[in-house]
Amino acid sequence: MNIFKYLFEKDKKPRKGLLAVEWVIMGYLLLTLLLMLFTYTKVQNPEPMLWGRFRIVMMTLALWFVYRLLPCRFTIFCRVVAQMGLLSWWYPDTYELNRIFPCYDHLFATYDQKLFGFQPALLFSQTFSHPIFSELMHFGYTSYFPLIALVTLYYFLCRYSEFERATFIILTAFFAYYVIFVFLPVAGPQFYYPAVGMDQIAQGIFPDLGHYFADHQEMITLPGWSDGFFYHMVEHAHDAGERPTAAFPSSHVGVTTILVLLAWKARCRWLFWVMVPVFVLLCLSTVYIFAHYAVDVIAGWVSAVLIYVVLHFLGGKICEFRK
Repeated sequence: MNIFKYLFEKDKKPRKGLLAVEWVIMGYLLLTLLLMLFTYTKVQNPEPMLWGRFRIVMMTLALWFVYRLLPCRFTIFCRVVAQMGLLSWWYPDTYELNRIFPCYDHLFATYDQKLFGFQPALLFSQTFSHPIFSELMHFGYTSYFPLIALVTLYYFLCRYSEFERATFIILTAFFAYYVIFVFLPVAGPQFYYPAVGMDQIAQGIFPDLGHYFADHQEMITLPGWSDGFFYHMVEHAHDAGERPTAAFPSSHVGVTTILVLLAWKARCRWLFWVMVPVFVLLCLSTVYIFAHYAVDVIAGWVSAVLIYVVLHFLGGKICEFRK
């Protein structure tokens, strides 16, 4: 395959407006902007949030303009990947919004306790502390964005006719989860456990902390082998952008479940079977490193299937409309 020819092959029917996923992002931007305006006195960093949204709109329009000048596969790819790159900006932004609401960690810790009779996040890493197991868990957690990149590239290079639909599903799923994170604040065990105290957690005592996480971001030390390569990768990622937000449902589990479904839908055996063992490690790792309660993982599976079915249907309708 001549990669240059492939990348710059001109679209036979250039899109005149924004991509479906760009409209979704503009919708999320508008929703959160309205929330900011109604709660402006409670939001702690409104100016950077407003400026960030302005830049995203300008970037989206600029990429649309470049595409109109050169309507080809490469410029479509740039439009999609640019929005994916901004996920690292949108994620901590959910904390700036949901910190104005009280957290609900006491409820989800209680659900775990009632369902399992103990706290899986607390006992998992204590029971399995061997360096090899620890590294497998941290490898699973760090595989999140590489898996997204792998599926995105596969669809772009091997199934371009389905590329827009697949990336619409992936990115819209993210923003569906972000809406939940904004209005249902759950910090996760990595923040809730140290705030309450490990002794009380072990005794099954889960107090309501209210707005505690609006001003506190102290995290529990990562469990496992502290000299491990993947341990340090997770540690650096947490230092760079982790916030007491986005615990329920687990978007790590939800989005990765959707990626596996997309691999299955593509009928690409090697892609599917490469992803499955990593997917299992990732699901386990979210509880192992205290990022999520076990119920968050279960909710991630259930929500992912529902989101995939709905978005796959909508994506198909959008593609048919464009034809």
